[in-house]
Amino acid sequence: MRDAVEVNFDGLIGPSHNYGGLSDGNLASSRNAGDVSNPREAAVQGLEKMRFLVRAGLAQGVLPPLPRPNFDILVSAGFTGTDANIIEAAGKQAPRLLKAAYSASSMWTANAATVSPSADTGDGLLHFTAANLSTMLHRSLEHPDTTTTLISIFAGDHRFSVHGALPSHPDFSDEGAANHVRLCAEHGAQGVELFVYGRDAGEPTAGFPARQTRLAAESVARAHELDPTRTVFARQSRRAIEAGAFHNDVVCVGALDTLFFHEAAFEDTAATLEALRRAADGLFDLKPVMVPQADVPLEDAIRSYLFNSQLLQFPGEDRLVLVAPLEAQETETARRFCDQMVAGNGPIGRVQYVDVRQSMRNGGGPACLRLRVVMTPDELAECHSGVLLDEELIDELQAAVRRTYRDRLSPADLADPAFADECRLAREELLSILELEDLV
Repeated sequence: MRDAVEVNFDGLIGPSHNYGGLSDGNLASSRNAGDVSNPREAAVQGLEKMRFLVRAGLAQGVLPPLPRPNFDILVSAGFTGTDANIIEAAGKQAPRLLKAAYSASSMWTANAATVSPSADTGDGLLHFTAANLSTMLHRSLEHPDTTTTLISIFAGDHRFSVHGALPSHPDFSDEGAANHVRLCAEHGAQGVELFVYGRDAGEPTAGFPARQTRLAAESVARAHELDPTRTVFARQSRRAIEAGAFHNDVVCVGALDTLFFHEAAFEDTAATLEALRRAADGLFDLKPVMVPQADVPLEDAIRSYLFNSQLLQFPGEDRLVLVAPLEAQETETARRFCDQMVAGNGPIGRVQYVDVRQSMRNGGGPACLRLRVVMTPDELAECHSGVLLDEELIDELQAAVRRTYRDRLSPADLADPAFADECRLAREELLSILELEDLV
């Protein structure tokens, strides 16, 4: 067993954060489509969540926003001329495409990639595979820049292996770590990797889209050289998808030896737990915490994002801490279950509620906002240090956000060419603070 820590790399919410309503199957996104957003507040809220974890003694990193608007998609759609010409024409002729080009959804870094720590991989490298996010147009634009960002931060092929996205075809539909859970005894020990999928390659589905295929999950597992006996593939329940659980992390979260999930999370719960126990044999004893439908109806679980929480081991605490959105506290069934859970003697001993309302209104909670990366001391030393946070750096980032971000953004504002310049200048200032000028 090697020493290792789990570093949460949160997405720094970008200046174009808006309620575009672009995500089919994401109920919050659809419900708030067209509303006025507050990018400044959104980014400050995200950074305050990061500050909370830094103060708790946890390792915390940040990933910068991607360049927006994405002019490549607008040029591909036939818009030409100066940047201002392109924005003005797209605003008049293809406003939905312009919203996609401006999407700030890369904030949800749980979708940035799937990560396998070096303790699990055959070649002993820390592996990343950028997610193609091919189901939704606005998200499918992210992976080229995401891959570049990951290579910039995790440079050095003797420690890290960054894979580009899988083919952008429905059979390879991949949504990253939002459908992936790693379980283990200790972060530095070999673990079990659980991949959750919604459909098989070529399988048609009606209703809300099943965004992850089994073929994509299997392809990532092969590329990461995972031990097949320590890898589990489980099908997400169609019921959960139709209820609005567009990713598995809306109904399930796991950490160390604990899996916290809703009764309706998996198509076959008993088979999934048995497969996990077999895979964990000799490594750790699985601690499942299942929330019954009778206690928290699936609709409440999705509305509150109870499971889209971070499950963390805080220094000095014997039991895990669930970092949940305020919406879970405000949903009676979710709050009551949490109170009962922590009063017992199970593996989760505390619930901490945090305010990420701007993100939540677009359908992303605390778990959506972070990419978990387990790193050894040597890997941490070779990671780009400029993205590893302390309170001083958080203060500096918040000051830049307050200087450069709008506190009010409506859909109509996206058609203003001046806003594109604002976004570029804001991002450049953030990249300078993070010492990532090569990404400009």
